[in-house]
Amino acid sequence: MAFTGRDKTWLRGPRAIALLAAGAAVALGLATGGTVTQAAPAKPKPTHTQIQLLALNDFHGNLMPNPATSSSGNVNGTPAGGAEYLATHLDNLRAAAEAQGQESVTVAAGDLIGASPLLSAAFHDEPTIEAMNAMGLEAASVGNHEFDEGWHELLRMQTGGCLNDGDGQNNQNSCPDPKATFKGADFDYLSANVFFENTQQTLLAPYTVKKFKNGQKVAFIGMTLEATPNIVTKSGVEGLKFTDEVETANALVPKLRKQGIESIVVLLHEGGFPTDPRAFNSCPGISGPVTDIAKNLDPAIDAVISGHTHTAYNCSINDPAGKPRLVTSASSFGKVVTQVRLSINNTTKDVDRLNTLANNLIVTQDVPKDRQLTKLITKYQGFVAPIESKVIGHITTDSVSRTPDASGESPLGNLIADAQLADPSTVTGGKTPVVAFMNPGGIRADLASTGGAVTFGQAFTVQPFNNYLVSMDMTGTQIKALLEQQFSGANQAANKVLQVAGITYTYNPAAAPGAKVVASSVRIAGQPIVDGTTYRIVTNNFLSDGGDGFPAFTTATNKFFGGLDIDAFAAYLAAHDPYTPGPTDRISIP
Repeated sequence: MAFTGRDKTWLRGPRAIALLAAGAAVALGLATGGTVTQAAPAKPKPTHTQIQLLALNDFHGNLMPNPATSSSGNVNGTPAGGAEYLATHLDNLRAAAEAQGQESVTVAAGDLIGASPLLSAAFHDEPTIEAMNAMGLEAASVGNHEFDEGWHELLRMQTGGCLNDGDGQNNQNSCPDPKATFKGADFDYLSANVFFENTQQTLLAPYTVKKFKNGQKVAFIGMTLEATPNIVTKSGVEGLKFTDEVETANALVPKLRKQGIESIVVLLHEGGFPTDPRAFNSCPGISGPVTDIAKNLDPAIDAVISGHTHTAYNCSINDPAGKPRLVTSASSFGKVVTQVRLSINNTTKDVDRLNTLANNLIVTQDVPKDRQLTKLITKYQGFVAPIESKVIGHITTDSVSRTPDASGESPLGNLIADAQLADPSTVTGGKTPVVAFMNPGGIRADLASTGGAVTFGQAFTVQPFNNYLVSMDMTGTQIKALLEQQFSGANQAANKVLQVAGITYTYNPAAAPGAKVVASSVRIAGQPIVDGTTYRIVTNNFLSDGGDGFPAFTTATNKFFGGLDIDAFAAYLAAHDPYTPGPTDRISIP
């Protein structure tokens, strides 16, 4: 074997030693007349472990797909959602990761239950917990809606057991199958910042640690919306204390590091708002609470899986050390799943952020339905039938129409507003609402009847969103601004007339935006509205958050969450049985 001068220049260091050794072995083999079998070079140990993290949030018991024509049933026009499809997508993603030698973990950022459709709500959301078990969910932070039926019920969601709720008498039925007891969640509900006031112990586990190959460990910290006590009924959180999300998470970092854990992910039930909600896989102009939280969480925390705002985004927000950190959200109702590739350095045991990527994927309906979820849904559809068909009242006409008159007022809109105004669940501190507002887009169908009899299912079809009623304080000035927003701003192109109770007024369609309402015509309980006077009003939580282009609601104060809008609707029909639609004379035009 001979080398040129150029070869000798190249032949240096360990590479040269290995090559010379190989040459010597060949020479020795040839000299002895033997054969040479050269050993394969040792396979280098991987420098990183790749882990697939799948995340969702704000499922709200949406086991069945929502209508594709509604915003809750599509993503940018693509039909999306449904537990049967979501389960298939999750299985496919796990299989693809496994084929590449990667392990997977599935997590959620709160509000899996609460404000759910009838199929889940009728059974205290037990079907949704069972569905999440079947989908392989491993950990979830507690959202504010997990407290809708109180913290005792939340603990039952974790540990299982049945309620003695009258076997469907109040349109709910725990453990409807007499042969099966509700077993609770197989996954860990996590809430690091919710404590018992008297013991300072957390209501649920603050975090969980998942172990992967190559000895890697990832800690998942669950974080509940700090403002939860302000937006749920007081009795549901009595005896609990909710602490600051950032302070609580940062305090856990040194405790986790003492356990040798360097990879940390926060499951945060708080979120933000991109400027373009259609950009579901990017992060244009993100604003809202999640931005401040992300900027202040300890740099040792490697990623933030967020929720609450029902938006989808895939962001990189700098931590306090100025280094980019992943912040994601997966819309709502199971329409999107976030796929994260966590790349963990095998030496440092920490997440390599530069090689950690995320992708928001639409849960399309072009895959086969998961058979286990189909079986679960079919079972509960059978159980819900008696509740759905229960007669809750009667109407003296074949139906009550949601079709508006020339002013934008409808008979059904008046009925719903009257029901909200009469609902006792929003009365707090001795203050009873005197005005109700209902968005027309939330009225999904005419109220039908069967020979005049109205079933709970027919009422639920009218109001299927399980919104909560919220009472709040607004001044006369704020209410006037609200009325003008029906015809200006986001609603200028297509006027959006709120359905009302307790208030009357006149507006001029020909007047300029911002000056359409005749100020002197606005009356509450028959009396002229006074700018500086504070009035207690009631609406649903969607409008309360400024939905449908009504930011005036966000300026209201002393908000208090009551019961579900569908319950108020059903109770009103029962209390006014039979109901006769009245005239549409609350809103007038010249």
